[in-house]
Amino acid sequence: MKFTATITIALKPGMLDPEARAIQQALCSIGLPAESLSTARLFYLTIEAADRDEALRQATASCERLLANPVIHTYTVEVA
Repeated sequence: MKFTATITIALKPGMLDPEARAIQQALCSIGLPAESLSTARLFYLTIEAADRDEALRQATASCERLLANPVIHTYTVEVA
């Protein structure tokens, strides 16, 4: 069966996020101040697996082995 995993990877709280800071400053400069802002990356991964649990395992392994750096990132995985 084919499953689609939605993976969100974000910086842990306290990590520097220069992209978010630049966007926040730009928003303020056009009159749309934001109290806080952070960035995240969203991945859609199509996985061939026997069942949903196996697809979740594969998607999680993708995060742990390649997509996320556990020192600076957090991640969430949803499988549909």
